[in-house]
Amino acid sequence: MKKNSMYAYPAVFEEEDGGLYSVVFPDIEGCFTCGNDLTDAIHMATDALALMIYTNFEETGIDAPKATPIDKVKHKKNAFVSYVLCDTKEYRKKFGKRAVKKTLTIPEWLNRAATKQHINFSQVLQEALENKLDVS
Repeated sequence: MKKNSMYAYPAVFEEEDGGLYSVVFPDIEGCFTCGNDLTDAIHMATDALALMIYTNFEETGIDAPKATPIDKVKHKKNAFVSYVLCDTKEYRKKFGKRAVKKTLTIPEWLNRAATKQHINFSQVLQEALENKLDVS
């Protein structure tokens, strides 16, 4: 079964002195960030949300909390609420590149045939696993 990797959560954007913005996700405990301007704050919010969802929920097997409807999120007068979308699959691809060594066993004849064809065993295994897990 393919796991959901797309998430949308309301974020509270508050303009600070000097045009800076702070961002808080009320539904995700400890998820906050800031930006030098609104564009930077949105970019940083997307990254922070993906990091928190991936590490605190997907990696631990805990279900992510339901998103509060945007009209129910409380905020100060000088702030506004907007949904932020993140894709944890793209986050994993971007930041989860550390290689892990695995030892495997295959029949000798298959090894010879693949070696003659200059097959990259690591790449084939990675592609096969992505296909099998439906996470490519």
